[in-house]
Amino acid sequence: MKKLFLSCLAVVISLQSFGWGQTGHRAIGQIAEWHLNKKAKARIKQILGAESVAMASVWMDEIRSDEAYDYTNTWHWVTIPDGQQYDKTIQEKGGDAYEATVRIIEELKAGGLTKEKEWEYVKFLIHMVGDLHQPLHVGRGDDRGGNNVRVNWFGQATNLHSVWDSKMIDGKAISYTELAQHLNMAASKNKIKEWQQATVVEWMAESMECRPMVYDVPEDKNMGYEYSYKYFSLAEERMLLAGIRLAGVLNEIYG
Repeated sequence: MKKLFLSCLAVVISLQSFGWGQTGHRAIGQIAEWHLNKKAKARIKQILGAESVAMASVWMDEIRSDEAYDYTNTWHWVTIPDGQQYDKTIQEKGGDAYEATVRIIEELKAGGLTKEKEWEYVKFLIHMVGDLHQPLHVGRGDDRGGNNVRVNWFGQATNLHSVWDSKMIDGKAISYTELAQHLNMAASKNKIKEWQQATVVEWMAESMECRPMVYDVPEDKNMGYEYSYKYFSLAEERMLLAGIRLAGVLNEIYG
């Protein structure tokens, strides 16, 4: 019985660090798929088969239960303390989201991968682009990306990371396709071109700039409508940028 409890507890803890949750990641994937050019869309279709980019976006979270992929556990985040720049020496030994994203993009561009490896890499990339746009996945290094910041969300005990991963989004009670459609309305040709010019380093810098707003938690730790009203638009912006930039990266690789 004790082993079962500990196993369940481990699952709960791991779920708290899923970037954007299923709805957010799938919305990002859906936006990206809408903005793929014809050549890239055809190639991604060959790689993923019957699975859409949206549905593939959560695979990297799902495989956390597979020991064969334990080496990817630290690829969901990167640590950059306030006022500093990326420093490889302070990252986890197994790698981080920035290093893995840049390396996978380079290897996909170079080609020569087996079908299985390319399939894995594309799925990793789809997910990690989303994670790097979630402000708490570019962590300060002092609170596990907000996981240690205990708060009450509409009276329910939780943590700040969970609020940003899923609770604010799930509170809207909409599907990932509805969310994607809503977000995509703010994308124009000029904006898309501008957003896709940003580098991975700039994605992380943007996430860091968002952190003061993310950490604007009331002293009593009670969060709900007011916090969502103030900052859900920021979450929307980050998801939209992630989707547009993911499309840009895939178009650059395969288009």
